[in-house]
Amino acid sequence: MHKSVGVSVDAMIEDLRTLVEVESPSRDPEALTASAETVAAVIESRLGGKAVLVESEAGPHVHWSGGGDPRVLILGHHDTVFPLGTLARRPFRVEDGRATGPGVFDMLGGLVQAVHGLAALDDLSGVEILATADEEVGSGSSRALIEERALACGAVLVFEGAADGGGLKTGRKGCGTFRVSIAGRASHAGLEPAAGVNALVEAAYQVLHIAALGRPEIGTTVTPTVAAAGTLDNVVPAEATVVVDVRVESAEEKERIESAFAALAPHLDEARITVEGAVGRPPMPESASVELFALARKLRPGIEGVAVGGGSDGNFTAALGVATLDGLGAVGGGAHADHEYVVVEAMAERANLVTGLVKAIRGA
Repeated sequence: MHKSVGVSVDAMIEDLRTLVEVESPSRDPEALTASAETVAAVIESRLGGKAVLVESEAGPHVHWSGGGDPRVLILGHHDTVFPLGTLARRPFRVEDGRATGPGVFDMLGGLVQAVHGLAALDDLSGVEILATADEEVGSGSSRALIEERALACGAVLVFEGAADGGGLKTGRKGCGTFRVSIAGRASHAGLEPAAGVNALVEAAYQVLHIAALGRPEIGTTVTPTVAAAGTLDNVVPAEATVVVDVRVESAEEKERIESAFAALAPHLDEARITVEGAVGRPPMPESASVELFALARKLRPGIEGVAVGGGSDGNFTAALGVATLDGLGAVGGGAHADHEYVVVEAMAERANLVTGLVKAIRGA
């Protein structure tokens, strides 16, 4: 049963330990099933009711409702980027005011704070929680459910980790990955180099052309990140691949970049190019967060709001025109890294911000 009392940091730490110690790497449905069951148990123990596991090819998503007309969606994910076995090397610890362990900042700490913030409410009607299983790998199996519940609720609070210094995330770039595959023709590099079609040389042309698509002055970055080509040192490469990270701030730039990749053409005769990918997460414009950020500023005067380059599931909800505020999760840092941490002394204040925001949204 939930209680109308202040949050307990000790209780939050214990719930965080519980979640961290059930490893949840993306693309591991068995591990994610165990994680989803644990997330559901934590929610039920603190808020009552029944958390439903929504099965998907990626693993179970966790959905909980406080009943009544939907008013606000608490959005997060329980998958992490860390492979099984990370916990043995880097167990959950609380030392020197920091909680550490795989997934504490991205974003198990945020989930715990959200649940405990909700537990301080007398009335949970109109509140929903959705913790998905595939955010770290693009949200392919959860996007439709995220969008459905966001439209139903009309306001979304995203519990990804806070920006530097505890700021909220009021805007995000759209982001995506493109894979450019090049087919050439192999030949002996010493005897018949001209008989081949060098896929590596073609890839070099393409990398320079692709990198030039960026317009950093308006927030568009196009960054080749991974490349592979060739088989042996005396063979003209028949195949090459280039993987490219793309970030954009506007729908217009999304269209421009996707069109540019679709139009890639080979420089070498007989080379062939195939492109896969898209800007899968649309930009989250700062306009989507204006009203909710204003509520947050009333509750925490002086709290900062920043636009960031990374994407989240809030990109999807904002693109639908649903009011969305992100970065409400843990204060800390080191997302996806071994030094990932959560600042313990900030946990209560962040949980109390959840309480206040939900009250304000339902009272609006």
